[in-house]
Amino acid sequence: MKVTAANLTEKEYLLPGNRTCPGCALALAYRHILKALEGQVIVTVPPSCLTVLHGMYPVTSVAIPCVNTPFASTAASASGLVAGLKALGKRGLTVLAIAGDGGTHDIGLQALSAAAERQTDFIYICYDNEAYMNTGNQRSGSTPLGAISGTTPILGKQQNQKDITAIMEAHNIPYIATANASHPLDLYEKVKKARAIQGTRFIHVFIPCPPGWGFSFKDTIKIGKLATETGWVILYEIENGVFRLTAASQSIAQRGSLKSLREYIQGQGRFKNITEEQIAELQRWVDARWKRCMARAGNSYSE
Repeated sequence: MKVTAANLTEKEYLLPGNRTCPGCALALAYRHILKALEGQVIVTVPPSCLTVLHGMYPVTSVAIPCVNTPFASTAASASGLVAGLKALGKRGLTVLAIAGDGGTHDIGLQALSAAAERQTDFIYICYDNEAYMNTGNQRSGSTPLGAISGTTPILGKQQNQKDITAIMEAHNIPYIATANASHPLDLYEKVKKARAIQGTRFIHVFIPCPPGWGFSFKDTIKIGKLATETGWVILYEIENGVFRLTAASQSIAQRGSLKSLREYIQGQGRFKNITEEQIAELQRWVDARWKRCMARAGNSYSE
């Protein structure tokens, strides 16, 4: 049965009272991730905004066990947890590694790649707020072209993002998906599906960040939805090599038109110094990726 707001479980694992910013999309995403796993999970996290959310020992607002690990070793920590549970003969628990874009695209990529090559049995979720937000909004491999950051403060970043899902697909793992905190039920369904699959599963979750991106705390959902409507974020899953658009992206494909990327860019302070040439380059980048995804999705959608 497809999950809706009416039949979503009322059981909560992310409890009231945490140290995230107002309008934090990570808290919204994490709430639905834990619901999908029904609390039967051990989480491992590196230094990140999620560490802040969990709080300082011995006080936490999260009702599941969590292991803190160094920045580069999230997937290695998850691999150790998988081995430990196996040695103890404990079944029914999902190991979840969850890290930001800095801890995934950059610092933690080697451990993640090694675990994926081994097909280690855990879910890895990258929550992507497109910079190192927990330590001052430094540029990451996921920071967009033209975006101002703590380390690109004047001209903005001069390169496009890494395509982390393409990197993970190259490892031939059984399940890859993208998600958006502004579409939480789609995220819930994907985590629930990933839970039932063996091997390394990877989910990339788009996380709008009000203070880091320079938009009002009240506009988190609006910015996230605009990201999907403009094609900046494409919602899909790849299960055993089969590509499928999902949720809002599937609807947009059926409708046949994306909104202009300018609508997404203009509401964010981090793009205040972006040039017209950079906007045009980003639009070309988005259009080319959308065209590739449409081709992969088959002939059921019109361009």
